Order: sequence, then structure tokens, then C-alpha cells
Amino acid sequence: QVQLVESGGGLVQAGGSLRLSCTISRRTFDFNAMAWYRQAPGKQRELVARITSGGITNYVDSVKGRFTISIDNAKNTVDLQMNSLKPEDTAVYYCNVVSLGNNPYWGQGTQVTVSS
Repeated sequence: QVQLVESGGGLVQAGGSLRLSCTISRRTFDFNAMAWYRQAPGKQRELVARITSGGITNYVDSVKGRFTISIDNAKNTVDLQMNSLKPEDTAVYYCNVVSLGNNPYWGQGTQVTVSS
């Protein structure tokens, strides 16, 4: 079983920054890819950023140039640095990992609220 624990969410003013961290109960090397998703009220969950085990990243257009996803192999975390936050970034952010057997696992989510 894989456990994911997110941290770092909170309330921030527009233009501010937050860093989300997802601690994984297994080594990061045990996964094909890791990602952050978000779900705003009344909207579908969307992929925000994804990173493969080979370090290839991709981002939803709305966060390109503002968000950065990274892996810390020593700490077994996948982090999301969020800069220049906008009110439309307000959502619950979820960590997701996909195992080498292509099984997905999800964290419980962390709330990010950006005030205008």
C-alpha cells in the first residue's frame, strides 16, 4: 500500500507564493510518474503538473511559467512551487503517483485559497 501526505496549503494573497509537498511512503524510484491535480468548487479535477521518473515535466497552460514541479529523492517527496498565485488557482490540490505497475494512488488533498 502507498500512502501520500500533502502539506503546504493555506491562504495567500494574489501574487504570493506557496510550496506544496507530498510525502510518499515508498521510494520515488518505485513510480513511473508523479503529479499534482486540483479541483475547484463545481469544476472537474484537472492535471496541474506532472513529472516522470526520467524528469520530463508538463504543465497545464494556465500555470506555465508560475509553477514548478520537482522530486526530492532523498526525502521521497514531490513538490509544487507555486509563484504569482491568482484567485483562479484556488482549489483543493491533490498529489498523485503512478506505480511501475500503472496503479494510481492519491493523497487526501490540501486546500489552497488565493485572495484578491
